[in-house]
Amino acid sequence: MSQVDRLLLAGVVGWPIMHSRSPMLHNHWFEKNSLVGRYLPLAIEPKNLEGALRGLHPLGFSGVNVTIPHKQAVIPHLDEVSIAAQKIGAVSCIHARPDGALIGSNNDAHGFIRNVKVSFPHWRADAGPITVIGAGGGSRAVCYGLLEEGAKEIRLVNRSLDKAQAIAADLGAGIKPIAWTERHEALGAAKMVVNTTSLGMVGQGALDLNLQDLSSDALVSDIVYVPLETELLKAARLRGNPTLNGLGMLLHQGPLAWKVWFGIEPQVTQELRELLEKSITG
Repeated sequence: MSQVDRLLLAGVVGWPIMHSRSPMLHNHWFEKNSLVGRYLPLAIEPKNLEGALRGLHPLGFSGVNVTIPHKQAVIPHLDEVSIAAQKIGAVSCIHARPDGALIGSNNDAHGFIRNVKVSFPHWRADAGPITVIGAGGGSRAVCYGLLEEGAKEIRLVNRSLDKAQAIAADLGAGIKPIAWTERHEALGAAKMVVNTTSLGMVGQGALDLNLQDLSSDALVSDIVYVPLETELLKAARLRGNPTLNGLGMLLHQGPLAWKVWFGIEPQVTQELRELLEKSITG
């Protein structure tokens, strides 16, 4: 691939941000595609968010990914927001167009669904009920992606029932809000379980979820990828369930961003996956 006549720049904005694996992922693609460019972690305090976004184009950035706590806060500062991002209520990717306009989109749903399909090619969202744990931004993206894939029933479990009800109101009748006290029973007859909370992440407590009523062929997924195998995934694996961590969700978002930023769709390879896994496991 030919070189370009300028330094290509992209990054990820968050607060804090230095824990992110995104720079490793995207800089790998710069190298593999023989492009002169860099993907930078940008630690932006909430009070400085608007100024930082407006500085992207003048500084030569093609765009940025957006992570906690800015996914919702960026929306008022953008010139356009995709329909998917509007429905999800969060932006995960910003394109700084040549004319200076900032365009927001959300690739989280695509990343999640693509991760499932690559790992389990015969998976179908309409195979049966799906239980989703949590009602934050990650949950909204997962639920949106599942509904787009044809899911008929999503049992949305959350500590604050009103947040689950809000997602149901925004995304449609296919979502059934369920109280936290009924989370164990919500696994009955489910064909898939997805944890979208931070429970199970390094530094967080484990998710308290009894898998006794879960079918042994149900897919158990976690959007957490540090550690690669949470206690939830370990418990599911030991009882014979297929499992899937969240690393692929991160990996498969990237090509969509690159297509918008640079007109290129880089490949998610086994080499890249192993590179990130090694960085996590040490």
